[in-house]
Amino acid sequence: MKVVLFCGGYGMRLREFSENTPKPLVPIGERPMLWHVMKYYAYFGHTDFILCLGYQGQAIKRYFLEYDETVSNDFVLSNGGSAVELLGCDTRDWTITFVDTGLESNIGERLRRVREHVGDDEMFLANYSDGLTDFHLPDLVERVQRSGAVGGFVAVRPPYSFHVVDAAPSGLVHEVRDLTQADLRINGGYFVFRREVFDYMNPGEELVQEPFQRLTAQGLLTSYSYDGFWMSMDTFKEKQRLDDMYAHGQRPWALWAQQPRLPAFEGAPRF
Repeated sequence: MKVVLFCGGYGMRLREFSENTPKPLVPIGERPMLWHVMKYYAYFGHTDFILCLGYQGQAIKRYFLEYDETVSNDFVLSNGGSAVELLGCDTRDWTITFVDTGLESNIGERLRRVREHVGDDEMFLANYSDGLTDFHLPDLVERVQRSGAVGGFVAVRPPYSFHVVDAAPSGLVHEVRDLTQADLRINGGYFVFRREVFDYMNPGEELVQEPFQRLTAQGLLTSYSYDGFWMSMDTFKEKQRLDDMYAHGQRPWALWAQQPRLPAFEGAPRF
């Protein structure tokens, strides 16, 4: 299945980095967030990527054109340094399509602009490229496939420490609960779509607004509730937390480092 990755936003809440580095290239450990997201999909056998570029798209192109496999893989150096034998490889079986989808485009418009690259595939995957998880992706693929939905996404609990207030119109407070304990879920940014999703999209519309409302009205949008690890990198504080986890060897999203790569989901159609 092809994987559409939205990589064109300004990343305004990460201005400490985004003024010089596009948000997808902000590093977690030795590698950028985008690399971690792509490794996640490759672990499940999905290695055909479509990058929706915008702000500083040239930097993302350069990163892959100059990609150095020796940074994250073991290798043997011989002949006085003139010969390098890689003992592992990240990107050998990756296919990456780079598409300029506009500097000011929203997510829905970026998706519309890569429609021809998705082609006639029955289903495809998509991601905001700013969140990490250890979710078992085939579970969502299976749910969309069996439900007949046009789209689906992972629904996660907000990882923030705000408080939810239940109050009467007079202002009298009935209850105050931590947001993480409330019965609320948010869109985790891991999507599965059928190609019919484009029939529900108009130019300039934001993906999760008008198109999702149309799908919801027809009972064609599903979700998968997940309570395992999920964390976005939308702010500098969240980046710091991910950096701390990485530095202490706590990398639950790095499934590829914990167990062998899985074959593509057996119950899903082959594309």
